[in-house]
Amino acid sequence: MKAFFHLIRFPNLVLIVLSQLLAQACLLVPGINWGKVLEPGFGLLSLSTVLIAAAGYIINDYYDIKIDAINKPERLVVGTTIRRRPAMFVHLIFSAAGIALGFLLSIKIGLINTGAMLLLWGYSARLKKLPLIGNVVVALLSATMLLVVAVYANTLNRITLGYALFAFLISLIREVIKDMEDLKGDASFDCRTLPIVLGIRNAKLALYPIIALFFAFLIVVILHSRSSIILDGYMLVLVLLPTAWLTIKLTRADRKRDFTYLSNLNKLIMLTGILSMLLVG
Repeated sequence: MKAFFHLIRFPNLVLIVLSQLLAQACLLVPGINWGKVLEPGFGLLSLSTVLIAAAGYIINDYYDIKIDAINKPERLVVGTTIRRRPAMFVHLIFSAAGIALGFLLSIKIGLINTGAMLLLWGYSARLKKLPLIGNVVVALLSATMLLVVAVYANTLNRITLGYALFAFLISLIREVIKDMEDLKGDASFDCRTLPIVLGIRNAKLALYPIIALFFAFLIVVILHSRSSIILDGYMLVLVLLPTAWLTIKLTRADRKRDFTYLSNLNKLIMLTGILSMLLVG
């Protein structure tokens, strides 16, 4: 069971549920309405998203057995603890269930879930080996995780779009950093990720403008006339300053453990950013 939870990235799935729960309660209407998370439709929506995401993690590990044996041998599950065929079977079951639940809710959600499943398959099989394209795909899916809540509620507002942009940018930064972390294994199997094509130094130079755009976004949020002082202080201390520290550490990073640290710091920034939804209302 422990291996299965590791395979589906259980902590990441919890983060997805938390993100959608806070978006449902805090972003769709003024104030905080916890009653909205008890709506049956929202529960099914969140479950469908989790199933699609879990299926994506499984298919990613299915295709990455040889690469992961180099990059993270201690965390290898598919092909060791869990055989490849059962892993693929679970992937198909989760994908089918996620898509079916989506269409049960609405045609729009069904199509979004189908598109997400296809992108995750394409990412695992091919796109992740291409420079930047795979990174953008994952970042878009991270943004979609929030947008699908607003689409289902038919309440797509600027606040939700803002958080979707936050999710896109912070995920894109993390994906490029992860490619730097996994350089050795990726290079052994003819991947063409950004650090392999450009080298670590030039990949950093390509990443700095994205980080600068993220900084600009955060500053706009903090200086916005409608944001509260509490939210401004929170974003400054728990999102902007950690991002500045990430940037400083990135300039000095040159070893795998450095990029692992940066990837984990990026996750923390993502979490604090998500939790700021509690202060929007």
